[in-house]
Amino acid sequence: MSDASQLEVWCAGENWCPITSTASVIGKKWHPVIIHRLLNDGPLGFNALQEEVDGISSKVLSDSLDDLEEKCLVDREVVNDKPVRVEYSLTELGHSLEPVITAMRDWGTEHLERPADGPAE
Repeated sequence: MSDASQLEVWCAGENWCPITSTASVIGKKWHPVIIHRLLNDGPLGFNALQEEVDGISSKVLSDSLDDLEEKCLVDREVVNDKPVRVEYSLTELGHSLEPVITAMRDWGTEHLERPADGPAE
């Protein structure tokens, strides 16, 4: 990406381009959840983030963070050398997804039915 505040456009001129471009950024299963946790909890270390994203394996979290970092949505910062400690935070572009992630949460809250045998909140 040339400009960290812009997505690469591969379908310029098509009216569906903004939708597919956004989906390519957050369309993977865990990406919106990771972004949501970083929006809510601020910078987190790897283990803390894994605890917040219940059910994700270390490998999938690592791969997802690499992908989000490559897409300029997440920043990785080494905060300690010995032992190595890394924190992940959202970039400005990552923070700009807040209304999208909030809309996804709100839509799911309104339209998804809890299974009859599932836990009550």
